[in-house]
Amino acid sequence: MILRRPRRCLCLLICVALSAAGLHAQTSTQSPSSSSSSSTKHVKKPAAPTESGIDSGTVANSVYTNKTLALSCKIPPGWVLRTDELNAREEEKEEKKERDAAAQPPSTPASSAGAKVLLAAFSRPPEARAEDVNASIVIAAESAASYPGLKEAAQYFFPLTEVAKAQGFTADEDPYEIVIGTKTLVRGDFRKNVGRRVMRQSTLAMLSHGYAISITIIGGTDDEVEDLVDGLTFSLR
Repeated sequence: MILRRPRRCLCLLICVALSAAGLHAQTSTQSPSSSSSSSTKHVKKPAAPTESGIDSGTVANSVYTNKTLALSCKIPPGWVLRTDELNAREEEKEEKKERDAAAQPPSTPASSAGAKVLLAAFSRPPEARAEDVNASIVIAAESAASYPGLKEAAQYFFPLTEVAKAQGFTADEDPYEIVIGTKTLVRGDFRKNVGRRVMRQSTLAMLSHGYAISITIIGGTDDEVEDLVDGLTFSLR
């Protein structure tokens, strides 16, 4: 079954891809410590998804923990968090859509209630330019009800792959299952040529508590991506 993609999912993942596309000549001296966003050395609670049964999670000592998902994710020291900013940006877009819709004849758009970024961590502030890829980890959750007929994580990769291809990424191979701790997820690997560099993206997906969960990791090398994936842990609650 091919699933239709709600526009909200598109906004979340495009935001990730564009923010991580840091392959420009360096024109800014801004460092992670100069960012207005919180560093991973501070405790931070990302905004909770609207009407979600999923714990929003916390970050402490460079580790993101989500009790509902039984997930922990290591964040490299010095990385910056942009969870609140990405969620605020999406909320503004949704409010604008609602205002525009109020001025139009009634319609029945696809439901996207409860779609939120649970974690957005970057190796440097997305606006800071540099020669290398801005590595990132983004964990997002959206209501499975947005996808009628969604029964397993493999189905969720139809819209995820569509979004990646729209951003110029090419799939390395078909999605495959991967076991991390106590959880079996579906993983897809992508790459994109940006100048003389290659941007690598791996997305892992699962279904939990009525939500489709995606973990998107971007890096400049296969080893960098694998190191970040190795920082993911699922345990028994």
